[in-house]
Formats: sequence, C-alpha cells, structure tokens
Amino acid sequence: MLRYFLIMLALCVVGVAPARAEDPELIGRHGEWMAYKFMENGTKVCYMASQPKSAKGNYSKRGDVFALITHRPSENTKNVFSYITGYTYKPESEVTVTIGKETFTLFTDNDRAWTPDDVTDQALTNALRKGSQMVVKGVSSRGTNTTDTFSLKGSGAAHDAITKECGL
Repeated sequence: MLRYFLIMLALCVVGVAPARAEDPELIGRHGEWMAYKFMENGTKVCYMASQPKSAKGNYSKRGDVFALITHRPSENTKNVFSYITGYTYKPESEVTVTIGKETFTLFTDNDRAWTPDDVTDQALTNALRKGSQMVVKGVSSRGTNTTDTFSLKGSGAAHDAITKECGL
C-alpha cells in the first residue's frame, strides 16, 4: 500500500495525472531510496524517492513526506529536486536542505518545495549522492517548525539507476 501511495504521490509531484501516464515500474531499491520509471505521453520519466527516517515537529496530523529527484529527458531536464512535506507551508516561506556543510534554499507552494533553478538542482543532487544524511527544515502555515532527517544510504546507486534508465 505504501509503495502504491508513493508512486501516486510522486506522479502528482512530477506533474503527471495518472490517466496520462502508465503506472510507474520499480527499477530498484537502493538502501533508503527507490528508483522508478514510467511512460508519460510516449516519453520516459525516471525518478528516485525516499521518506525521512525521523520527522520532528509538534504535529497532531501530518501527511506523508517525500524527497524526489526526477529526470525528464524529453523536456531536457534532469536532477529536478522536489519535496512534499505533508502539510501546507507558511505562505512565501523557504525551506532549507542541509547535506554535510552545504545548505540549499527552496521555495514553497502549498505542500511542496523546489530549488529555484537547475544549477541548484545539480549542486543539491551532487551533495545528496556524496552525503550520508539530509536535514530538511520548514514552517507550516500554522507556524509549526519541522525538521525531517533522511538517510542518504543508497542515494548514489538510485541516482545511477535512474540516470542509466533514462539514458542520461
């Protein structure tokens, strides 16, 4: 059930309505990261996803949390980092992602966050591949501070799998 939810949630994040795309196929599980592929309007999309090992914040009800990296070769995009937080962000707030000594700032929209450009996507992806832990901090629309901690075990292998599958 969680796998199905992860797939459907990821489809929403990457902007695909399930009716326009084939069901995603698991390429492989790599440590804490899963790699997927699917066809959308006749073109291949590949992505990797993970959930946090710990989620801190005073929340009585919070949805599932996911970090994703997506390749869309037909749109000439790769390493697009996106984040689903399980709550609505405070309007015009920012999210910080820290991997080792590097910190990245993401912009928010409702329950999602993205990097501002492809240069940041690439830098974050490089850090994610090499790091051991990723910490994501945000603020909900109700002012609740959250800290989500991800294991990066297997992230390099998952990235290699989606990159190979999408021919990048």
